[in-house]
Amino acid sequence: GKLKSILGDIVEDVESGSTLSDSMAKHPKAFDRLYSKMVNAGEIGGVIDLILQRLANFMEKAERLKRRIKGAMIYPIVVILIAVVIVSGIMIFVIPKFEEIFNDFNTELPPLTLWLINASNWMAGKGEDIPGFVYILAAPFVFFFVLKIFRRTNIGRAVTDWTLLHIPVVAGLVEKTTVARFTRTLGTLISAGVPILEAINITRDTCGNWVFERALTQVHDSIREGETFAEPLREAKVCDSLVVNMIDVGEETGD
Repeated sequence: GKLKSILGDIVEDVESGSTLSDSMAKHPKAFDRLYSKMVNAGEIGGVIDLILQRLANFMEKAERLKRRIKGAMIYPIVVILIAVVIVSGIMIFVIPKFEEIFNDFNTELPPLTLWLINASNWMAGKGEDIPGFVYILAAPFVFFFVLKIFRRTNIGRAVTDWTLLHIPVVAGLVEKTTVARFTRTLGTLISAGVPILEAINITRDTCGNWVFERALTQVHDSIREGETFAEPLREAKVCDSLVVNMIDVGEETGD
């Protein structure tokens, strides 16, 4: 329904003399900056049908990549959830049974055992108004809410994106995902005829990672001053050598 209404507005704008790209740019939630700029390049070059096909291919590839990443994350998330449920069950239902047995021994228990019993009582809510497992269940939601607010600040985005690129295992996935997104976006824009500096600005705004945004800003400034694309990217050390060398070769060959 929303898209139908937006397309109705676009039809009215085009009929009143606006270009298709300008009309689309008025609705950034439906047609982002990348989309409207590529349509604009298609209008200028008279190849809007080809550009729309490229956009469709680009968005389908991006969606397939997103699905693969989500699929890769399902298994570890399920394992962690099952582990949390099992441990919680042991703490709430099993440990109290052992506590009853230990009480019959009338002996002083080791500190670690006492800590485990106290943790079990806290989770089960013995002597507490709110059981501890409620806090555990609420913790992920509180964490993601605070993280979302924190990421709305510039320093918050910088800290979280830098941290993601330095967490073992996760760092490799984040780097490959971001590199795939920014190279595909930039390649699509350049092949559509969008000027290189404008293409880099759009790519920077859509790459989704502060560290890569800063690197692409350095690349933009370098090209504007007549330097190369590859060198500032190499100095930023956000991509592996294969990516930088391939871009270097592309600059040399004009491809």
